[in-house]
Amino acid sequence: MTDTLFDITERVAIVTGGLGQIGVEFSLELLRRGAKVSVFSRNIRKEIVESRFPQEYRDTDRVRFFAVDITIKETIEKALDKIIAAWDVPQILINNAGIDTQPSAPPEVSGPFEQFPEEVFREVVNVNLVGTFLCSQVVGAKMAEVGRGSIINIGSIYGMLSPVQDIYAYKQEKTGIPFIKPVAYSASKSGVYNLTRYMATYWAKKGVRVNVLTPSGVFRDTQDDEFQKNYCARIPIGRMAQPDEYNGAMIFLASDASKYMTGSNLVIDGGWTAW
Repeated sequence: MTDTLFDITERVAIVTGGLGQIGVEFSLELLRRGAKVSVFSRNIRKEIVESRFPQEYRDTDRVRFFAVDITIKETIEKALDKIIAAWDVPQILINNAGIDTQPSAPPEVSGPFEQFPEEVFREVVNVNLVGTFLCSQVVGAKMAEVGRGSIINIGSIYGMLSPVQDIYAYKQEKTGIPFIKPVAYSASKSGVYNLTRYMATYWAKKGVRVNVLTPSGVFRDTQDDEFQKNYCARIPIGRMAQPDEYNGAMIFLASDASKYMTGSNLVIDGGWTAW
């Protein structure tokens, strides 16, 4: 018996931020399962594409790369027109693109809330929330016209809960310069949850499902040892996620396995939000 529950063969997908750490994993997993994948990224550099996508996929017509600024609606529309002409209206949209402030950031963008720059706040919200809105508006409208589709918005534990500032206190102890996990990322990701619920109820009867996948932190070689220690102590599982450990949840949301699920938040966080 063939199991069709998680089958996404020949489905057309868009992954925004598809050259990033998690975005690459989403794109490759979709390709492994027979989907056709459009990778959106602000910059499409040949060396990055070649280093992250094996030749076996680049030699096929099942993956295409588009230079798209998700904060500019016209760039999304132009890319979508090309995708539809080549393949079809997408069945899957993963709104993964986003920006955050890392502990290595300079003090002018990682200091106290009272001094957090307005222009940085606007930039983060513009990418993380407005960009998700614009991609969903453009692609979701086409999905609704044909009566099917799954939109997966990538949230964050820091959109559900406030950052634990104690994790970052070591920065001041080591350097004398405080690092305050900024407000902009949390505010922007928090907005994604109600945007998701709005779109889910708006398009529910037109066959378009909209859900959130909420991850916790992902391991990077560039992270400080002290940050790793502090962060992992806060996770019941005791470690950060590997970049590919969200693929299963993504396939579930993209496939018919979740066909009665919309407006929901699937939390994959190693237990972070359990206490």
